[in-house]
Amino acid sequence: MKDYHYHHSNLMNVPTAYFASAAFNSSPLPVAINGVREMNQPLFEHLEKFEKEMVPKLFMEHMRVMFELDVPDEKKGKKKFRANYLRLLRGWFFDSNRPEGGVMKGWAESRFGLSPIFHGELIESYNDPGYMIYLYEKMHPRFHNNAIFSQFDLLYEYCQYYLKRFGKPKGRMKLYRGMNRMGGDSQIIEKRDKRLWVVRNNSLVSYSSSIERASEFGDIILEVEIPFQKIICFPEILPDKLPSYEGEYIVLGGDYLSKVVDLF
Repeated sequence: MKDYHYHHSNLMNVPTAYFASAAFNSSPLPVAINGVREMNQPLFEHLEKFEKEMVPKLFMEHMRVMFELDVPDEKKGKKKFRANYLRLLRGWFFDSNRPEGGVMKGWAESRFGLSPIFHGELIESYNDPGYMIYLYEKMHPRFHNNAIFSQFDLLYEYCQYYLKRFGKPKGRMKLYRGMNRMGGDSQIIEKRDKRLWVVRNNSLVSYSSSIERASEFGDIILEVEIPFQKIICFPEILPDKLPSYEGEYIVLGGDYLSKVVDLF
């Protein structure tokens, strides 16, 4: 699994080997998906004119118009599903190992060079049956249409804009994750001491801002300082569109220096 978890090619401005390393999280570089901010510069210039409560509404309206998200899913009497970033995000929040999650992991692999290490089952090489299932689901015709990768490109850049403008000045978030001792979409790579581990996360993975909520998803609780550059979505940036009770953040994977913490 040493080199499987990333490719050497990506569509960003940082080498994947560094982006996927624990060192990036302690010393992050600015990250951008090639050409996305430049092609949508009028949107970001317009967002600067408005206060925090209006910015998400303007972004979602831009997405609705740009990708025709409200066009009826029918053509010549036949129903046609139009992929929508909000629909895929809701699918992720329900179960990240469904086809919606496969498409999102495929986007992370394409843009950031991060290969999945789990999709319904452990993936240790490109020859594993689990990888074949992932390949099918990331290209699922129901969800992989309507420029869905471009929708997530813009969501990522919007999230980076929002965090830079309204997030904490230190440029990182303290988040928590419940991890099972048997592994899964997080794998222990190194134990630097009893409570300080290097954990390899899936290409996309969920963390929570609530330690209590994180404890519901595993028998080990990890605390991580995650740089803004690794965060792609959380409920605050799309108010009333995603479940917020778990304080869930969708985060790009790779290796994370993680502190094992007690709930009480």
